Amino acid sequence: MDFFCTPIHTWYSLNKRDLPWRTTRDPYLIWLSEIILQQTRIDQGLDYYNRFALEFPTVSDLASASEDQVLKLWQGLGYYSRARNLHFTAKYIQQQFHGIFPNDYKSILSLKGIGEYTAAAIASISFNLEYPAVDGNVYRVLSRYFGISTPIDSGAGKKNFYELAKELIKGNDPGMHNQALMEFGALQCTPKNPDCNSCPLNKQCYAFLNKKINELPAKQNKTKQRDRYFNYIVLLKENQTWLQKRTANDIWKNLYEFPVVETSEKTEIENLVREPLFSEITDAAGNLQIENISDWKIHILSHQRIHYRFIQIRLTAENVGTANLVRVNKEDIFNFAVPRLLESYMSQHL
Repeated sequence: MDFFCTPIHTWYSLNKRDLPWRTTRDPYLIWLSEIILQQTRIDQGLDYYNRFALEFPTVSDLASASEDQVLKLWQGLGYYSRARNLHFTAKYIQQQFHGIFPNDYKSILSLKGIGEYTAAAIASISFNLEYPAVDGNVYRVLSRYFGISTPIDSGAGKKNFYELAKELIKGNDPGMHNQALMEFGALQCTPKNPDCNSCPLNKQCYAFLNKKINELPAKQNKTKQRDRYFNYIVLLKENQTWLQKRTANDIWKNLYEFPVVETSEKTEIENLVREPLFSEITDAAGNLQIENISDWKIHILSHQRIHYRFIQIRLTAENVGTANLVRVNKEDIFNFAVPRLLESYMSQHL
């Protein structure tokens, strides 16, 4: 397979980006970078990686942190289950492996939040083990070059691509090879409008020679999104407001937010105030004065579209109706980890 691998390795040596996790073989830092970069562009994730590596330079440091500290540092990056799993696994490594990251693929794969791709990346880069790391970039390069039309999100497709990737990694430096293939997909064989004329593989690339660039890789399923409608109730009393912690097994678990009334559609304020949860929040608060109702906005997640607005209410009494609300002084509000859409509102209005 040198006809495929050698040009990519050469390209990588000339074009790879200067990234901090490429200067270390520390499995903790490799793991940290991989978790942060899941569903995240490198230009966005780089600052988060640097902050985490500075705040928690070892797995023991991360294990010793509180979940609120971890979520606050993660704030704005999204997919918060990654942060919770990262923290859980750090504590597990501290307890079960005495703070030493396991050095075999099977043990790495057994850790919470680590799948086959991440386990392979850590095993190959940190421990020189011959496991292919197959991510979206690798699927794209292999499907286009070899002309594989099996859907990458099918069982057969995942198996076929993995077997091919296993053959390609044999006899190569595993860590370098995996990173080269992923970097090639990220920078050269891009999802849209790749510069095929400058590609070192264009003389043998099936997709380029057969004008199939836009058709490969193939997928069988499209992500389905559902719409949700959040009415955030911003309760104000002098220099104070109220937050609640999201504890259900749902988006943004364990992050804080203003008390929210979720409805099945965009709802007029006259109807919203009749909602039982709205009454539960406000009944004990004395006379209410609605100061402002924001326009509806939309926040896009991978499987959901969150339609949201803020209803600012001035209270005449300090009591509110639900026991799970936390009274917060405005100057302390940014100590709480919140979803990005709330952080933006808080910055502008509180």
